[in-house]
Amino acid sequence: MPKLLPDITTAFLDRDGVINVDSPDYIKSWAEFRFIPGSLEAIARLTRAGIAVIVITNQSAVNRGMISPEALETMHRRMCRTVADSGGCITDIFFCPHRPDEDCDCRKPEPGMILAARDRYGFDLASAVMVGDSEKDILTGRAAGCGATVLVKTGNGETAIQSLAQKGALPDQVADDLAAAANWIIDQRHA
Repeated sequence: MPKLLPDITTAFLDRDGVINVDSPDYIKSWAEFRFIPGSLEAIARLTRAGIAVIVITNQSAVNRGMISPEALETMHRRMCRTVADSGGCITDIFFCPHRPDEDCDCRKPEPGMILAARDRYGFDLASAVMVGDSEKDILTGRAAGCGATVLVKTGNGETAIQSLAQKGALPDQVADDLAAAANWIIDQRHA
């Protein structure tokens, strides 16, 4: 039986595969950025419920030289503006620009980005939920001490379930998409 978290105050969301459609070639421009159906409304519902939304995303395309930090910032500004126009609010975005071989402490599954958000905003991570579409996202939420983790089936979610099961690290909830994840998060607050 999944745990109940009636005091959820923060939702950490992965970006690619959760908010927008992922690509094996990376998302390098706003022209390539496509919101997953229902994700804008899901963020708006979380916002209306008083839950802070923080995006936590690996963006190694920066250090691979495929996108400049300025272009990534422009894309994120446009994403936040579109979310706001739909009634939602992204409080902040934390991204890791490093390639996997750079051995940083911010690239998921390391918890560095969530810990940086905690330090900046004073979040109680026991009252936070990490929503992602990959094994790395779930392991990040666990390593950071988030109260719950939710795996969405969009993006890489279907394949992540098997590898998480083999590691004994299943998420607290599996949802079809961010819209279903938002419903579960909000339902926890009313349980």
